[in-house]
Amino acid sequence: MRWDFPYRSQRMPTIAANLLATGHPLAAQAGLAAIAEGGTAADAAIAAAAALTVVEPTANGLGSDAFAIVWDGELLGLNSSGRSPAGLSRERFDGATAMPRLGWDAVTVPGCVAGWAALHSKHGTLPFERLLEPAIRYAERGFPVSPMAAAGWRRALTRYRDFPHWMETFAPNGRAPSAGEVVRLPDHAATLREIARTRGESFYTGSIADRIDDAARKAGAAMRAADLAAHRPSWVDTWSIDYRGVTLHEIPPNGQGLAALVALGILRHLDIRAMPADGADSVHAQVEAMRAAFVDVHRFVADPDHAGDAPRRLLEPAYLEERAKSIRMDRTGAWTARDLPRSSTVYLCAADAQGHMVSWIQSNYEGFGSGIVVPGTGIAMQNRGAGFTLERGHPNEYAPAKRPFHTIIPGFLTRAGSPLAAFGCMGGAMQPQGHAQLVVRIVDQDLNPQSAVDAPRWQVMEDGSVLLEPGFPEATLAALAARGHRVSVDAAGSAFFGGAQVAWRADGAYVGASDPRRDGQAVGF
Repeated sequence: MRWDFPYRSQRMPTIAANLLATGHPLAAQAGLAAIAEGGTAADAAIAAAAALTVVEPTANGLGSDAFAIVWDGELLGLNSSGRSPAGLSRERFDGATAMPRLGWDAVTVPGCVAGWAALHSKHGTLPFERLLEPAIRYAERGFPVSPMAAAGWRRALTRYRDFPHWMETFAPNGRAPSAGEVVRLPDHAATLREIARTRGESFYTGSIADRIDDAARKAGAAMRAADLAAHRPSWVDTWSIDYRGVTLHEIPPNGQGLAALVALGILRHLDIRAMPADGADSVHAQVEAMRAAFVDVHRFVADPDHAGDAPRRLLEPAYLEERAKSIRMDRTGAWTARDLPRSSTVYLCAADAQGHMVSWIQSNYEGFGSGIVVPGTGIAMQNRGAGFTLERGHPNEYAPAKRPFHTIIPGFLTRAGSPLAAFGCMGGAMQPQGHAQLVVRIVDQDLNPQSAVDAPRWQVMEDGSVLLEPGFPEATLAALAARGHRVSVDAAGSAFFGGAQVAWRADGAYVGASDPRRDGQAVGF
């Protein structure tokens, strides 16, 4: 692993026996405090995740879904994404060309709180209510808004201006807070206290569930307390692919992590290591592999109860080898990728000196989500129902009591059966692309985790074009265009390229990396 830092960065890696990396400093400190008090990496992840619902409501909240991959002597995945309301029929959307993105019809059952409880029950040691104390304190006493959150809040004001309960909760003065301004969320604090007191049960079978039910009924929506009571997080085995001595693990469908596995399964048939790191050959091969992966993933990934065995078959060696043979190094192929819209997400990873590691992700999907805020609770409901398609016969076609296609994916690496890294990269369809690029940067190009995070990224866009960050050589851009790629450079430095966090296991310590594209940090002791 190289330590010469070839890419300019605002960060240096954090090397420590106990580590936590998130996209927000206050959440990172909340998680690290849990380990300092004798908690596990799971305790730290819950404390940080709860804090993130307060300090970064522009991307996640109590109405989010969540996924995790956990190492505690063995590797397990956690799927706590929710289902559509049982009483919302397919006929509701007859005549529509796409699922709604705002309003109650875009809401599925929020699984985030149940995910915290499931992780704590299996892997936590500190009292559950203790883990929510920092989040309650931030919500009750106030927290200074970070620069990225302030930018997201400004965008949200236009999107949600016609939702009165959202305005009352998040813009009571009719404006978005600026960076550094102290914001208090008292309703959020009260809800967190109830969640802490009941270990999350109130959200699904108690007073919080009743308030969600009441709000839905008054709006003429289909969500009911029975939908919330029926939610169960699922512990699952990860799906994986071997790649040059390491193994990448992802949550199986209904998440899009399969795209990263397929892309790396294709790339292992190509000699990426021999190609210049930021040269046209390397970028071209990676882009083509990802475009090929997206074609089939968007065709087959759905709720596992509806998808059959087709997604699993995408990892068969013969399929991957055939896909690799289809890549032409002199020109782009006729792939047609269909990306889902950009989303807002928070990701964190935690690791402790006893060897426990957690890769955790939670999200509203788009900004604050559906625009629905349950009165008096501070709960902004996600809009994950937008992940369904209305295409007849598609495995991801909308149906009642069904999980939608999900963009949020935690990542994990092992080597020879031992844990190596908990990592993730936020940002809608950028997530599997970010996973693949980070693995290539570390494994093929021998970069340390922080340099791999700092390195410029590319993204295959909705129309099949390729957007690149500044930092790639002009010769690379010209060569890609000559091969048929529609290339553009995001000179403004937008958030299209996600935000990554990494906890890499080294000898006797962890190497933590945090993305300079976000507000966060890697912290440890």
